[in-house]
Amino acid sequence: KGLSDDDVPDLWQKNFSDEIELWIELGQPSEQRIKKGCNQSQHMMIYAYADNSFEAWWKKEQNKLHTRKNLSVFSLPESLAGTLANAVQRSMQIQVTIQDGQMWLTIEGAEVTESVEIAIQKHM
Repeated sequence: KGLSDDDVPDLWQKNFSDEIELWIELGQPSEQRIKKGCNQSQHMMIYAYADNSFEAWWKKEQNKLHTRKNLSVFSLPESLAGTLANAVQRSMQIQVTIQDGQMWLTIEGAEVTESVEIAIQKHM
């Protein structure tokens, strides 16, 4: 729902009280969208693709983003977009672990490892 609906996150995790614990945005969200995500959730994560537009977005937004106490920002390699696009299914399970600049993805049983740049990481 989130990828086609501006009122909700691209991905989210809710608790049993229907509160948003984790708000996840893909790409380079607007300042207004980041503010909404940080205010309506316990933690917000942004997964942005590292390309020329990311560098411009990051230069413009980084000072404001560092003031958010519940925000993490990760810069993903462009090559990952193709990997994910090839794996997309209507109903699928993805497991992600990020540690020490490495991302391990398990997509429907297939494993992928990529380097990831951690721009901001706040612990939940």
